[in-house]
Amino acid sequence: MDTIQIDGWQGRLGQGLAPRQLLATLYAAKDMRAKEIAKQMNCSPSTINKQLESARYNLSAHPNYIRTVRGLCLEAMRRGIIAPLMVALLIGGGQVQQMRPVRRPDAPRVQTVVRIQRLEEAGLAA
Repeated sequence: MDTIQIDGWQGRLGQGLAPRQLLATLYAAKDMRAKEIAKQMNCSPSTINKQLESARYNLSAHPNYIRTVRGLCLEAMRRGIIAPLMVALLIGGGQVQQMRPVRRPDAPRVQTVVRIQRLEEAGLAA
């Protein structure tokens, strides 16, 4: 299966989006504006807006049209078309360090309440 990878995001081709639509969606998932995406893809911002509009139409069921770019990214993630890349770096020569468990007290803590009275009140009570 063919994929496109950009800066921590991966997109799968052949899942309902054209390659340029997928690339624009990946850049939009990186929280880039149309003008910034246009610089990356060497085209005009209006072309990017049309690509994203077409991608929104392709991924939505017609009555439930996706209205925003954020909605497009969420729907593409839900369908597994785009996903963030997760890279785990193991430090320490390949040995996995286990996390220490959280220590919790065995018994609940006891609260001591001290009541102080004035001498005048104590004399009146006696």
